[in-house]
Amino acid sequence: MREICFDTETTGLHISNGDRLIEIGALELINHIPTGKVFHEYINPERDVPEEVVKVHGITTEFLADKPKFDEIAQKWIDFVGDRKSVV
Repeated sequence: MREICFDTETTGLHISNGDRLIEIGALELINHIPTGKVFHEYINPERDVPEEVVKVHGITTEFLADKPKFDEIAQKWIDFVGDRKSVV
């Protein structure tokens, strides 16, 4: 059985306020055992990270300024989590 465990960080919790992903980290497990395949990307949200949110995860607007935008990493994410039919 294949599982993907992942964690994200965001600019906040409300998409209606324009909040966005700023970090995705993930690892692959086969039969509950890590395979060594990992995914990690910081993402430029194209907006400021509010100070109260920086206090939670420590990721600042300045740090993210030169990171790729989500559309630049989306295919890598899809490829990582994509269907692995050969895995039982």
